[in-house]
Amino acid sequence: MKILAVCGFGVGSSMVLKMTIDKACRQLGVDAEVENTDLTSARGVRCDAIFTSFELAEELASSVKVPLYPIKKYMDLEEVKESVEKLIRREI
Repeated sequence: MKILAVCGFGVGSSMVLKMTIDKACRQLGVDAEVENTDLTSARGVRCDAIFTSFELAEELASSVKVPLYPIKKYMDLEEVKESVEKLIRREI
């Protein structure tokens, strides 16, 4: 499974979100490749899901066909784990 962590420029907050997603996946035993990227690039990358802010999720909604998981606090492991669990249930 491939997950994108997306922010405006693809370097700062998306890297923080990527690290939290990686940790959540490890704790849940989920085999996932997680990449961080910018908003524009995210539209063209093949993936299974996108994790991003609520604002960017609204921007991406009309241009991607994968599930979007808006995250309020990128460092909140429990919030991110909840979204990873939702993704897993969707994949089953």
